[in-house]
Amino acid sequence: MRILVWHVHGGWMDAFVRGPHEYLIPTTPERDGWGLGRGGRDWGTNAVEIAPEDVADAGVDLVVLQRPEELAVAQRLLGRTDFPTVFVEHNAPRLDVPDSLHPFRDRDDVTIAHVTHWNALMWDCGSTRTTVVEHGVVDPGALYTGELERFGAVINEPVRRNRVVGTDLLPRFGAVAPVDVFGMGTEKLAGLGHGDLLVGLGDVKPDPMHAALAKRRAYVHANRWTSLGLSLIESMHMAMPVLVLATTDASRTVPAEAGAIATDVDELVRASRTLLEDPDEARRRGLVAREAVLARHALSRFTADWDALLDDVHTEHHARMRTPRPERETETAGAAALPAGGRSS
Repeated sequence: MRILVWHVHGGWMDAFVRGPHEYLIPTTPERDGWGLGRGGRDWGTNAVEIAPEDVADAGVDLVVLQRPEELAVAQRLLGRTDFPTVFVEHNAPRLDVPDSLHPFRDRDDVTIAHVTHWNALMWDCGSTRTTVVEHGVVDPGALYTGELERFGAVINEPVRRNRVVGTDLLPRFGAVAPVDVFGMGTEKLAGLGHGDLLVGLGDVKPDPMHAALAKRRAYVHANRWTSLGLSLIESMHMAMPVLVLATTDASRTVPAEAGAIATDVDELVRASRTLLEDPDEARRRGLVAREAVLARHALSRFTADWDALLDDVHTEHHARMRTPRPERETETAGAAALPAGGRSS
């Protein structure tokens, strides 16, 4: 199939475009959020950049959305309003929990694919068809050495997002060993006044970041409210032991023997000290992490699940299009199309 999809979340897209389809990715001269294209990623030839004005004639079979406003843009680019559509819900709801109404609630023309079962549980999607396709990532390999007596974390905008991503908790781990934080906006960590406890290393490309992260003794995932961080899953793939706040869907992915998982931060800090003082135990727990994540978040499972969903949505849409509308609905639609003051005969 030919799938129209915007490059919004780079880590998720890195796995999604590994499937068997052709992925049409809009690009603009500004290379902004509506036209990033491949964004310099090393993807296969089936990830194709396309100018917005060429979308209508590209033979698009299905549209995958990641932001609610993309639906109107897709309709404008395609010149039609009826096409197979999947909305990927990357986020846990932030407002009115647990009564959060999804923006695509009660629709029969969209399927919502949640990235975690927690998201599916917490969003009220009404009658809209929903499913869950859990994350998969490209396996960076068992890179872990743990040679540095430091901890690592990957957080974008850690100062602005603060409590959501657990930035305020990191100094407690930093008191055991310095925490090196990779990601956008990490240079602002220096302004928090924690000295060498928290070190911002900036936005580093995936390959060198994975190699650098794997040298740290353990990975810290202190997010209070998140779907499930791809960097956590990547770290587990690298056979890195992980220290994880047991919120949202983390417990579904992280077994206790993979490092430590708890809502008691003191418990996690004690575990961090154990990993720091016992490198052999850290390596053992890292191997448990890798085994667990390969069983649940392997790329092959992710692409197979998406392939099945896309095929099902495409088939269901065309079956619906072939089904004749009830006579009453057809009459109503016809009446609505009449000019003002007109009447049917």
